[in-house]
Amino acid sequence: MSANNKKSSGRFRLRENKAVVVCTTILFFVAALALLGPLLSPHLYMSTDFSNGLMAPSISDWRLFGTDDLGRDLFVRTLMGARVTLFVAVIASVVSLGIGVLYGAIAGYVGGAVDAVMMRAVDALYALPFIFFVILLMVVFERNFLLIFVAIGAINWLDMARIVRGQTLSLKQREFVDAARLIGVSTPGIIFRHITPNLFGVVIVYVTLTIPQAILVESFISFLGLGVQEPQTSLGALVNNGVSYMEQAPWLILIPATLLALILMCFNFLGDGLRDLADPKKNI
Repeated sequence: MSANNKKSSGRFRLRENKAVVVCTTILFFVAALALLGPLLSPHLYMSTDFSNGLMAPSISDWRLFGTDDLGRDLFVRTLMGARVTLFVAVIASVVSLGIGVLYGAIAGYVGGAVDAVMMRAVDALYALPFIFFVILLMVVFERNFLLIFVAIGAINWLDMARIVRGQTLSLKQREFVDAARLIGVSTPGIIFRHITPNLFGVVIVYVTLTIPQAILVESFISFLGLGVQEPQTSLGALVNNGVSYMEQAPWLILIPATLLALILMCFNFLGDGLRDLADPKKNI
C-alpha cells in the first residue's frame, strides 16, 4: 500500500471513530468558548457584586452559571478557568515534549555507557515524590504562572524520554540511518534530521495522552491552593472554592468539576483513537 493510500486510510479510520470525532468537536468548542466567551459576556470575571452572592444559575441578567460567594459571575470565571487550565496543560506538555524527545533520542541513538547512565538517571528521578517536589518548588520560589509550566513539565518528560528511546533504538537500525552514516552525517545531524522527524507520529499520540496528566496535576495543585492565584483562576481553583459551599451552592463545584471531567474524557478518547490509528496491526 502506498504512503498516500495509508494516509487516506488513516484519515478515513479516524473519521469512522465516532468517539474521536465527537470528542475533537467538543474540545474545539470548549477552546473557542474559553477564548471568546468572556468577551461576549456583559460581566467581568473580576467584578464583584456582594448583594448577589451565591446566586443560583438563571437566565435573567445573564447569570447562566450563577455567582460565587463574592458575587462574581461563574460563567465567565469557569471559561477563564478552562482557558488557564488548557493553556497550562498544553505548554507543560510542550515542555515535556522538548525535554523528553531530546533526552530519549540521544540516549537511544548513542547507546552504550551513555544510554545506561542517562536511563539510570531517569530511574532515579522516577523514585522521587514529584507532587511533593512540585509543592516544594511553589513554596520556595513563590507561586507564579511560569513556574507551574516548569514544574508540571518536569514531571511528564520522563515517560516521554522512555518511549522516544525505545523508538530510537529501532530507528537507528534502519537503512536510511546507515546511509546517513556512510555519507558522513554527524551524530547531531542524524538525531535531528533523520531520527526525530520519524518520531513525530508516536510523539503526537503520546502528547494527547500526557495533556490529561498535566491537567490533573495542575488541577490538584490549584485545589491545594498552590497553583493559579487570584485574580486569575483555573478549573482546579474553582473546584477548591466550591468545596466550601457544596450544600448551600452546589453549582459552584458541579459546573467546573463537570467541565474538567469532560475535558479529561475527551483528551483520553482522542489519545486512544490516535493510538489505535498508529497501531501497525490495525493498519494492515
